Amino acid sequence: MSDAPRTPPGVLRRGLRVLALAVREEPWVFAVALAGSALYGVMTVISAVVLGRVTERVVLPAFRSGQVTTGALLGGSAAIVAVAVVKATGIVFRRIGAGRMQFRLQATYRQRVTRQYLRLPLSWHQQHPTGELLSNANADVEATWWAIPPFPFAMGVLVMLAVTGVALVVTDPVLAVVGFAVFPAIGALNFGYNQRLTPLVTRAQHLRGELSTVAHESFDGALVVKTLGREAAETARFAATANELRDEMVRVGRVHGLFDPLMEALPQLGTLLVLLVGAGRIQDGTLNAGQLVQVAYLFTLLAFPVRVIGWVLGELPRAVVGYERVARVLAAGGALSYGEHPGPAHSKPTSLELAGVRFSYAQAQVLHDVSFEVAPGRTVALVGPTGSGKSTIATLLVRLVDPDDGAVRLDGVDIRHLAVGAVARQAALVPQHTFLFDDTVRGNVTLGAAVDDDDAVWAALRLAQADGFVAALPRGLDTLVGERGTTLSGGQRQRLALARALVRRPQLLVLDDATSSVDATVEAAILRGLREVALPSTVVLIAYRRSTIELADEVVFLAGGRIVGRGRHAELLAAVPAYAELVTAYDRAAAQRVQEAADRDVALGVDRDVAAGTR
Repeated sequence: MSDAPRTPPGVLRRGLRVLALAVREEPWVFAVALAGSALYGVMTVISAVVLGRVTERVVLPAFRSGQVTTGALLGGSAAIVAVAVVKATGIVFRRIGAGRMQFRLQATYRQRVTRQYLRLPLSWHQQHPTGELLSNANADVEATWWAIPPFPFAMGVLVMLAVTGVALVVTDPVLAVVGFAVFPAIGALNFGYNQRLTPLVTRAQHLRGELSTVAHESFDGALVVKTLGREAAETARFAATANELRDEMVRVGRVHGLFDPLMEALPQLGTLLVLLVGAGRIQDGTLNAGQLVQVAYLFTLLAFPVRVIGWVLGELPRAVVGYERVARVLAAGGALSYGEHPGPAHSKPTSLELAGVRFSYAQAQVLHDVSFEVAPGRTVALVGPTGSGKSTIATLLVRLVDPDDGAVRLDGVDIRHLAVGAVARQAALVPQHTFLFDDTVRGNVTLGAAVDDDDAVWAALRLAQADGFVAALPRGLDTLVGERGTTLSGGQRQRLALARALVRRPQLLVLDDATSSVDATVEAAILRGLREVALPSTVVLIAYRRSTIELADEVVFLAGGRIVGRGRHAELLAAVPAYAELVTAYDRAAAQRVQEAADRDVALGVDRDVAAGTR
């Protein structure tokens, strides 16, 4: 069994705080539900009083005399119907209010969790499994407010109990004491129930998150699972977690199964005690039959409402666990702060500056005092071996994360001082690993951007060298590309992702090896187009191919998180041996393959000559 978070004691207290929070969040809706519940409770007590009076004044006289007047029958019936109508009105308001309150709270907290996900930096998301995040936004939010539907009813029941207590004491204090002896037993039962159920529910919620994580990983890695024949292993991994969750839910069901009948039985036992004691008090003349009917009927009516209090208490452990898992997300630190600067008013290429930038992942420093500037409209290539910090710089430029020290400036403004959304309007990143939505080509390119017409979309596609294959698709821009763009090749997906960035005409365009899946000819055409077309963009390329690097105005060479060379491609080739070694590695490998092929051909030719000579 994997480790699960343990729930500290005090579930009832913390559960009541969750309910109090719900009331503060939706006071008016709760007031409507509570008013309906209170009306139902009061009318329930009144219905018992009316039934007792009808029994005493209509039913018993009819039995004694053998006849009943029409007026008495109509009057008794009218009183019962009137009470029932008002009681039904209370039920309507209670149910509508409680349901509305629950769904509004769920929607509110889903939105808050989602907004918090958007605020938190990429580094926080990398530390939490996607399945767990999905569980926080869905299952945990639902669990938090699962106790809301019976909650207004339970509060109305408290009103009903207060009115009932007064009515019972006024009717017969002895029967009141006998009946209310049941309630301490109900309290003790609920305490034991919460103590037993809380750890089980905590474990079940934790397992839901684990199960969601396993499922997401299997779906996300479907290609790896299929190609390596890991279907059986992944099925077994999912089954192990699913079976563990099943077993935990069975344990929860067993506790519910024991608790529910006992909670149902206790009010019925109270009714039996009242009838036994009441029968004796009728015999000694201290109570009449109508009063006993009134008291017994009250306890019969209380059986279900008192059970509602049990429902609320029964859902509190799950609500507490769900809320605490959601609260951990909402209280997570590290959210990016924003300034008030709106960004540049012009639509020209931006200047770029990194000044003394340091950055680390999990205490391992990746960038060390990185500083360089890029003039507006220039193209700079970031080159370096794997792990040198190139992709980290790309994420810093579009502010997916902030540097530990130093500053990233666009047009001289620290991007931390820009207002919300200003960086996204000014800069665009095209990552190496692209993501397409299960939408049309048009939808994947625009992604809701304010694009005037399809001409702008086609222009971006042409610049990304994607217009040819898009035009050949069955429905052109309206063709659905499938989940993650499964109907397209890797190069086609990359070109659509590039068009997605270009259609926004960014002032800073960051390409993180964004053409790695296309051939060299297409890549050269794309980069040539970026230089020749009047784009309002400063371009930062993270590149490995020599043909790509040669197209840049300037090269920044990184190694070990530091800048070890900067200049034009030809200058670095001559002055920095490590740079020359890296960028000519592909050429050397290709030349070596050609030489090996030639050597094989020569060897085969010699073998043929020797064989001919022996003949």
